[in-house]
Amino acid sequence: MEFLSQSIWLVPLFPFLASILPGLGSLFLPNYIRSFRRVSSFVSISFLTLAMLISFHSLWQQVMVSPIHRCLWSRVIYENIILEIGYLNDPLASLMLVLVTTIGVTVMIYSNSYMYHDEGYIRFFCYLSLFTASMLGLVPSPNLIQIYIFWELVGMCSYLLIGFWFTRPSAANACQKAFVTNRIGDFGLLLGILGFYWITGSFEFQNLSERFFELLVRNQIGLFPASLCGILLFLGPVAKSAQFPLHIWLPDAMEGPTPISALIHAATMVAAGIYLVARMLPLFEMLPPVTDTISWIGAITALLGASIALAQKDLKRGLAYSTMSQLGYMVLALGIGSYKAGLFHLITHAYSKALLFLGSGSVIHSMEPIVGYHPNRSQNMSLMGGLGEYMPITAITFLSGTLSLCGIPPFACFWSKDEILMDSWLHFPPLGFIASSTAGLTSFYMSRIYLLTFGGIFRGYSRRESAEDSFLIPIWGDSPSRRNGIDRFSDGIGKSVSIPYPKESDNIMLFSLVLLAIPTLFIGFLGVSLSQERIDFLSHWLHLSINSFNNYSEDFVVSLPNAIPSVGIAISGISICYTLYGSNTRLGQELDFNFIDYASKYASLPFSNWSHHRGYIDGFYHSVFTKGLIFSARFLSFMDQWIIDGIVNGTGILSSFGGEVLKYTGGGRISSYLSLLVSCMFLSLPYSYII
Repeated sequence: MEFLSQSIWLVPLFPFLASILPGLGSLFLPNYIRSFRRVSSFVSISFLTLAMLISFHSLWQQVMVSPIHRCLWSRVIYENIILEIGYLNDPLASLMLVLVTTIGVTVMIYSNSYMYHDEGYIRFFCYLSLFTASMLGLVPSPNLIQIYIFWELVGMCSYLLIGFWFTRPSAANACQKAFVTNRIGDFGLLLGILGFYWITGSFEFQNLSERFFELLVRNQIGLFPASLCGILLFLGPVAKSAQFPLHIWLPDAMEGPTPISALIHAATMVAAGIYLVARMLPLFEMLPPVTDTISWIGAITALLGASIALAQKDLKRGLAYSTMSQLGYMVLALGIGSYKAGLFHLITHAYSKALLFLGSGSVIHSMEPIVGYHPNRSQNMSLMGGLGEYMPITAITFLSGTLSLCGIPPFACFWSKDEILMDSWLHFPPLGFIASSTAGLTSFYMSRIYLLTFGGIFRGYSRRESAEDSFLIPIWGDSPSRRNGIDRFSDGIGKSVSIPYPKESDNIMLFSLVLLAIPTLFIGFLGVSLSQERIDFLSHWLHLSINSFNNYSEDFVVSLPNAIPSVGIAISGISICYTLYGSNTRLGQELDFNFIDYASKYASLPFSNWSHHRGYIDGFYHSVFTKGLIFSARFLSFMDQWIIDGIVNGTGILSSFGGEVLKYTGGGRISSYLSLLVSCMFLSLPYSYII
């Protein structure tokens, strides 16, 4: 047991090996690649399960004994630069390891069924294992350099998985957009890391805050350069966690397989971006301009993401903007110093959002054989509706995730979001107003997503197209009639026509949904105080981390009355949404294909175009940066081709012409030389006369 508690380095090693073994097998034994399909998933799930067990044991040791393990294996010494490689295992790291491994195992079990008929099945699990290994390597990193290395590995894996179906142009463009946008943030992160090393002379988390505090007390460092370094370092989490203004890659990242969307939104964006902000928070709190920037960026992102999600028709993109908004809540909480509330919402949101994305994958998987395999159709909520009748387990689990994000007790996100709202009002009322407004918008758009997907009646054939016109060539290997329920009706001349309807997903996918529904319901109680000491389990636990903040919670009985305003906001948003989209309304009963467009405009008239155009931010970037770069490139190409090359080529042409002239004048005849001499003399006479 002692070996396990000090061998946290095995956690990222196991999934890393799982990413290599199937790849080597398919490389050296290509003739047996079909037999490796189940083996690759078994190896990936088994190895990550071992990593999960080690993470749970480390967590248990942290709870019972409360040790902080810090191990450094080697160091690189060059003059005054010292780089140490190892791991740091404190309560914060243990918490993140458990979160990533549990969600990762669930996503892999789900993917075993979801991706089984895909030709890139083995490649998918290799990428997925490497992706998980990168996140698990980032979490216990003891210094900024080691974090940066795994940070870039996470970015590389995101690029590979978002563009997994790279033959589709939209997927290829999406992975490039994500890669370029994150490189902007990563460049700022690198500058910030180097800047803090220049200030403190250390990359270690434990030394950074202490040395910086000493320099600040002695007045040996200016506030402006230190704040600039902090903001530059914060650019990394801004891009990785899709915060304004580097959020534009997130909705396009939905081009990847749905299990990847679940892992990116539930684990990657918090295990990287939010986690780094939490690690650096002791230092950031000494720099008020940095914390103010963090809090306002979080507030703006939360409100922006919620407003854009109001009228989205794409199921996954609606959830993507929801993630952007909820991550804004976490950044806001950390910016105002509410360390426990931010990490609490990180935990509750991770399980809720993983459940919602895997639930959306179940819906998409069922809709594809009916409406087509293009995302514009299979993810379009205009073509859904009434799926609760055909997919009851998916509907119930999706409803639990929806209620959690809306902030309805006793679901998980209620406890963490309510704490952020209270802390925001206490810190600065305008921030509290933005956070509360975002909570109302959240309950509206999440209820809208649920009602359009599972409420009302099925709209898959609402365009009066025949069953045959609705199908594209299936890529899952099964015919629609075998995967979906079939109704038969007569076309009026005695001919029986089969019409498929959605059907519940298989047991493996449903098992993953039920598994995630459990923490979505109960994990919120970790952050609730049930004793008179007003110290809940999560606060006490995080206090033992190297980031030792004093975090206290209200008593459970006292907190419920204080939560009435936030619950009222959530219920108001749900009620307004049900009034517009509920099954008993005229809009809910309408069969016309375009009724969703009408409902969206009617329900959120000021935001319909705003939501459709993504807040006009993408268009602004395209006009200013993309077109500006294209114009600059064309202008420089013109300058290079006609000015720079023109001067060089003109000189060459003149030299060549002069050489040709001299070739004919220099023939070796004395008469030619005399003629040239006399001609030059006559030409110089006017000049001599003027002088």
